[in-house]
Amino acid sequence: MISLIGIIVVFGAIAGGYLIEHGKFLVLVQPAELLIILGSSIGTVIVANPMPTLMRIVKGMIGILSGSPFTRAYYLENLKMIYELYNVARKSGTAKLEEVVDNPSKSPVFSKYPKFLKSQHAVHFLCDTLRMAVSGGVDPLEIDQMMEMDIEVHHRESSEPIAALSSMADALPGLGIVAAVLGIVITMGSLGGPKEQIGEHVAAALVGTFLGILLCYGVFGPLAQAMGKQNDAETSYMGFLRMAAIGFIKGLSPMMAVELARRSIPSSVRPTFQELEGACRAGKPAA
Repeated sequence: MISLIGIIVVFGAIAGGYLIEHGKFLVLVQPAELLIILGSSIGTVIVANPMPTLMRIVKGMIGILSGSPFTRAYYLENLKMIYELYNVARKSGTAKLEEVVDNPSKSPVFSKYPKFLKSQHAVHFLCDTLRMAVSGGVDPLEIDQMMEMDIEVHHRESSEPIAALSSMADALPGLGIVAAVLGIVITMGSLGGPKEQIGEHVAAALVGTFLGILLCYGVFGPLAQAMGKQNDAETSYMGFLRMAAIGFIKGLSPMMAVELARRSIPSSVRPTFQELEGACRAGKPAA
């Protein structure tokens, strides 16, 4: 949501300054120029990227506008979930835990946390790791290396739509020049006509350059940066799950395992120990 507010501020400041200087707002409304610039930039992204990357671009932009899910409350909810999960292993044995991680959607623990279940990658990451830990025969160091590799692969895949959107943003000023050149071509074809008509064509050509630069530095460039920050937030969350799994693999108590995981949470969204203890001791999921 804050990204949407930022875009509105960008357009509002530019439009407000232009109107203060007594500019005619309708001159900036050039649908043909916008079609040339925006349409051709989208085309370059389609040419350069496979369909899965294009779908992740759309999902990433929607995710930016809806806000980051990795809030303090979400981390606190996950800490409580992990505490409950490890208590199952402590009280009922690893065989019961294996049943839970084999079918997380139907387990009494995970079913109370639908937000976690919506993230398929996080579910598979945690459950596959715990499954290897309880099955035995795998060195804890090797499990940790597999988790690290999984996080790196996921981060690299998540960076592909960011790079594609950045490339699109970088292309916009050049495509704005293309639209401007086409406008000049039209202008040259109208020489000898009314001065007002020539002036309109020149204005439309200049608006093409303006739109290309504005969309690059005012919209799509910042959106790519916001997607990058959201990707970093997801990577931090996967690192949090990794530390939670390491706590179990090391044989720590449930409370110590979730405390180890809590310490890996970024400080801006990290719950306090008192909040953690209160959520884990409570009889209902954290809000």
